[in-house]
Amino acid sequence: MIRKDIVALSAYQVADSRGMIKLDAMENPYPMPKALHEGWQQMLAATEIHRYPDADMATLRQEIAALDGLQADQVLLGNGSDELIQMILMACDSGACAIPTPTFVMYQLVSRWLRRPVVTLALDENFTLDPQKLLETSGREKAAVIFLACPNNPTGNMWPLETVRTIAQTFKGLVVIDEAYRPFADRTHTELIAPNVLILRTFSKMGWAGLRLGYALGDADTIAQLNKVRLPYNINTLTQHSAHLLLRHRDLFAKQCQRIVEERDRMIDRLAAIDGVTPFPSQANFVLVRVADAERMFAHLKAEGILVKNLHQAGTVLANCLRLTVGTPEENDALISAIEGDAP
Repeated sequence: MIRKDIVALSAYQVADSRGMIKLDAMENPYPMPKALHEGWQQMLAATEIHRYPDADMATLRQEIAALDGLQADQVLLGNGSDELIQMILMACDSGACAIPTPTFVMYQLVSRWLRRPVVTLALDENFTLDPQKLLETSGREKAAVIFLACPNNPTGNMWPLETVRTIAQTFKGLVVIDEAYRPFADRTHTELIAPNVLILRTFSKMGWAGLRLGYALGDADTIAQLNKVRLPYNINTLTQHSAHLLLRHRDLFAKQCQRIVEERDRMIDRLAAIDGVTPFPSQANFVLVRVADAERMFAHLKAEGILVKNLHQAGTVLANCLRLTVGTPEENDALISAIEGDAP
């Protein structure tokens, strides 16, 4: 009844964070200001949900496009960027999905759901990506699509612009540049948009994780073709109306993101001063660290009421690594104190 390859997979797991300092999911730790929250509630209360959502979402797409000087027909909306990844992998030519590794798990997971082969190229110990090796591997394995997370998750680093440009302008298939962490990074890649180059974004990291709203930017014709596999009414009415309201206050969320960047840099400096702890450079809202014993440190932090992401995989570049989401200053201080308490 169910495909054997699906039965063999493990479901995506979300850890129980009740009662804990939650630093495992790259969320914005700052709640919506009270006045804005009240206005949002009033808007939701007046929203009619007995009708289907706006299927075309032209106005919302135009508002989003304007942020990057693009047109509405260059925007495709998804239920988080996860749905957009699925649309892309459903619509593009047959052939493998090529990815660096480690990277965002959903590229590989969705490919497997769709029975698309996956080709990986391991990053080196400094998390460096060799563009020529990726292109050679992609060509040899007849890849149809390449996903590049910029910055990369879970490593936090940004590939050099020339690396991304070389891949985008050389690969003959579809190149998807995933900018999920754009609010915390020092550059974008919209200049590389072409018929075979898409940019992925999400509003989740900047404070709207519960809305599940992502978007793709690209060539108008490519977006039109991808739109054919978008499910009707994929963005619900409450999310659409919320996005209209919150976009009018985007400067507020941008300031929150800037606070997160400042906290991230402070965390890196504090962590680097702890013996046995190595933080890696980051342009995201998290910091990857290597410790002496990730399993022990993870258990210690959990016992202290702090939940982080344990990425330890023996024999890989993620050996003894933890991913620490940047929280509020108070949360970050608690995290650092707990790490100091268990460091050798």
